[in-house]
Amino acid sequence: MALNIVLVEPEIPQNTGNIARTCAATGASLHLVRPLGFEINDKHLKRAGLDYWDKLNIYYYDSIKEVMDKFYNGSNFWFYSTKSQHTHTQVSYKDGDFLVFGKESRGLPEPLLKDHYAECVRIPMIGDLRSLNLSNSVAVGVYEAIRQIGYEEFNVEGHLTGRPD
Repeated sequence: MALNIVLVEPEIPQNTGNIARTCAATGASLHLVRPLGFEINDKHLKRAGLDYWDKLNIYYYDSIKEVMDKFYNGSNFWFYSTKSQHTHTQVSYKDGDFLVFGKESRGLPEPLLKDHYAECVRIPMIGDLRSLNLSNSVAVGVYEAIRQIGYEEFNVEGHLTGRPD
C-alpha cells in the first residue's frame, strides 16, 4: 500500500513533523508544496518527527499545479476541506491515492476546491468550529484510507494483531 499525503504551503513546523511521523508509520509518502512557513531543518520540525526522517519518502514542489501535472489522473486525488458536502468516509480510497491538505490558516485555495468540488471531502465536526488541527486531520484521513484499502500489511511480527489473552 502506498498513500500520498500532500501539504500545500504548510505553516507550522510541529504539524509537518507530526505528519511526517504519521507518514513514516503508515508507509505514506509526503509531498510538500512551497512556500513552506519554516525551514526544513527547523528544530521544531525535526523534534516532532523525531528519528523518523530516514524512514520517510519526502518530495518537494513549487506549486500544487506541479504535483497535479505529474500525478493527477482524474480519480486519485482527495481534497480535504470544511467546505465539502461529502465526508471522508463516503468516498472510496484506492492504493496510491493522494490526500491533499491546505495551510493551517486558510486551507486549500478556493479556485482549486471549486475546480475539484466532486473530489473534496470533509471531516465531520459538531458546532461551528473552524477546523481540526492539520496533523490530526491528516491522521484521520490516512487511517480511514488504510481501513478501506486494508490493514493486512500492518499485521507483522512484533505487532499486536488481535486481543490479548
